[in-house]
Amino acid sequence: MLGSIILIPIFIVISLIVYLNLGSPIFFRQERPGINGKSFYLLKFRSMTNEKDGEGNLLPNEQRLTQFGKKLRKSSLDELPSIINVLKGDMSFVGPRPLRTRYLPFFTNEQQRRHSVLPGITGYAQVNGRSAISWEEKLHMDVLYVDKMSFWLDIKIIFKTIFNVVKKEGTSPESGDFEIPFDEYMQQKQV
Repeated sequence: MLGSIILIPIFIVISLIVYLNLGSPIFFRQERPGINGKSFYLLKFRSMTNEKDGEGNLLPNEQRLTQFGKKLRKSSLDELPSIINVLKGDMSFVGPRPLRTRYLPFFTNEQQRRHSVLPGITGYAQVNGRSAISWEEKLHMDVLYVDKMSFWLDIKIIFKTIFNVVKKEGTSPESGDFEIPFDEYMQQKQV
């Protein structure tokens, strides 16, 4: 209860700052696979513009991410609305990060095991390299988390997350470089 009272003013202030910098909508909402692959809508504060090309397609992420958006992501405050997903029961504070729905056909049976638990705001892969490690390493760590899941592991991950956020370690994209999407990565491997 106390945590909710403390978060409300922070939520309001960040919402206002996002609105002043990027306009409406304030939230980024995207379908993601949750536990057992059941879809839900992940909420984050918006960090990119909605600029489109002449044909009505969104410009590449690199062109739409603003300086404000980079700072918001680096602080990890863009993740704050995901607490609503936790309260709704779609997510947990700790678990494998919910990835894009379009990645599902590319997961191996072993990697699909990441969906046997609730996805998390933070996870084992996020505190052990985040964007600095390969897709294979990330997905392996997600499955390791499923196998080793415990209260104490979650506490360790939460404290390591806080440490990383304060030190601004492993935040992405720092330079505006975006990680190659998993489906594109797998298609390139098959060529």
